[in-house]
Parts: sequence; structure tokens; C-alpha cells
Amino acid sequence: MRTNKLTRTLTGAALALAMTVGLVGTAGAASKQIKIAFLGSQADEDYDGSLVFKDYVESRTNGEIEVVIYFGGQFCGSFQECIDQIMSGVLEVTISTIGGFGNIFPPGQALDLPYVFRDDRVAECVFDGPFVGELRAAVLDSVGPLRLMTVSNTGGWRNFATVNKQIRTPADVEGQKIRTIPADIQIEMVKMLGGAPTPVSWPEVYTSLATGVVEGTKNGITDIVNMKFQEHLRYMTLDGHAYMAALWWMNDDFFNGLTPEQRKIVHDGFQHLKTVTRALPMRRAIDAYEEFKAADGEIYVPTAEEKKQFQDATAGMKDWFVAKYGDEWLKKLESAVGDCEAEIDAEYAGFAG
Repeated sequence: MRTNKLTRTLTGAALALAMTVGLVGTAGAASKQIKIAFLGSQADEDYDGSLVFKDYVESRTNGEIEVVIYFGGQFCGSFQECIDQIMSGVLEVTISTIGGFGNIFPPGQALDLPYVFRDDRVAECVFDGPFVGELRAAVLDSVGPLRLMTVSNTGGWRNFATVNKQIRTPADVEGQKIRTIPADIQIEMVKMLGGAPTPVSWPEVYTSLATGVVEGTKNGITDIVNMKFQEHLRYMTLDGHAYMAALWWMNDDFFNGLTPEQRKIVHDGFQHLKTVTRALPMRRAIDAYEEFKAADGEIYVPTAEEKKQFQDATAGMKDWFVAKYGDEWLKKLESAVGDCEAEIDAEYAGFAG
């Protein structure tokens, strides 16, 4: 993602604080170390959030816990490698997308069902509520010492972006070769819309767009601009079919080995990380959309009627999911979404008073 003035300011402030904290920490050697590793670069919100986490934890523990950040695949070269090292206790913290999460806990793909969240507020309400606690317990029980610490965002929302044709309704997807990640749920969604899903690895997307291997993709605007895809993509449709959640994982044995006070500090550190990593994609998207338009890109926002057409066309995704993974986690998610929508709608209703 492209670094902008706000990013530089936040990163600079965090670095300055971290340097100050370093002076405090020199009073005694750290007794514990938290290694954070992820594949993104220093320009990603994951890095900014990790800096804030580092500053908070190191300062509040007076240097008893040291936090070391490994970005850009320095520590582990793939998500699965990072997760394996968390499980073995070699690494303490990493991050995953929903797609990556589905590889270790398949029912978790319910979070990637299209149009399950109507907006950011509903998604964040769900990810700040009891649903995450249930998910955490299920992963610990079925996978191993992998503790879900918080859920943030990594790029806003997935939208359709195409080379030759503007997508306004589901009929416009028909026959289009749309790049997906190699995840069944995303492949099935494109099929259900009549498109031709084409799994392509992330480093190969630019060339695939240039050569016609794919005619479109499903990504957030900041990822598109960061990878220069706007040099080939000309149309973007803000259908918002998936919230790009980021799940932060910690080795559970390490977490339980902390003192009660240290566990509180680490927990709170992740809450501050979450604040930063949810806010930055929203801010960066403003500049990214302008850059997309400056490259002669056209952005279309579907009407409420058109959005409903997309929702109706993919309604069968829930039946597909239940047939593969059962209905337990779909019911849990729908219940959490319903509670959050009701809470937010009650807030809106209060405006009349």
C-alpha cells in the first residue's frame, strides 16, 4: 500500500516513541521476547499496528517484554510457514486473511461469504463481540496452541475490478475471467455469478492482467494501487462483497506463560494495534481511489437495486457452504450479524427523538 503523509506521521511518531521506550528498557534486560512476523511490507498497516503494539507492550512492562518485528517475509516466507512456527513455539505472533484462516479451520470461511456484512460498523461490531471468543475457543480446541488475539482489517473491502468491461449487475460478470485466490469459497462465488474463476498467485496478477490470462480481479483499492494494477484495470465496481478481515494469532502457550499483569498489557496492546490497522486502510483508500481515477480508471457504485441483484445471485453460497462445512458457524455468524444490525439500527432510530 502506498505510504502517504498520515502513514509517515503515524510511523514516525511510533518510531520516536519506540526509541524513547528503548531508553527505558535499557534499565534491565528483557526476560521475554515477542516476535511478530508477517509477509507485508513497512508500508502496510500491519507494520504500523505492530509498531504501536511494540511501543505499548515494551513501555507498560518497563522493558520486561521485548517486541521484535519481522516484515516482508524475513522470518517466514508463507502464511502456512508462519502458522507452523507459531504452533511449534518458534514464533509468537503472525497474521492471516480469512482465506488463510480457512486453510487451518475450514468452517471459518463463513466470514468470507459474500455480502454477509452490510458495512464496516456491522463487521467491526461482530469482530468486537462474543463471536470472536467462540471462534478463539474452537480453534484452540481443534487446531492447537493458536490463540486469536484480535481481528482488524487489511485493505478495506473486496470489490470487482476489470480490464475491458464495467460490472454493474451480475449479468456483467458472465464469461469474465476473474482472478481469485485458491480458496473454494471465492472460486464458487465467481462461478455462481457466471464468471470464469481463475486462481492466480499474488506476484503473478500484474502479468496475468497484462496478457489477458485474467480480465479482472477481486481486491481492495489500496492493494490494487500498491501493485500498479491500475496500469491495466480500467473499471472498478464498489459492490463490497467481502470485508477484508485480518486475524492476529499468538502462541497460546506463550500467552499463558505470561504473568496476569503481562497478559492484560499484551491484550490491551492488541486492542491498540486493532485501532490503527482498521483506521489506516480507510485513510489510504482516499488517495488510492484518486490515483486509480488519475490513471483513467472509472469507479461505479451500484444502486441499492443493483446491490440486491448481486446478493440474490449469490444467495446459494450459503447452501453450498452448509453442504461442505455444516451450518454451525453460519448460524453463529448470522446471529452475531443480526444482533449488531439491530443494535446499530436502534441507534439510528434514536435520531428521531
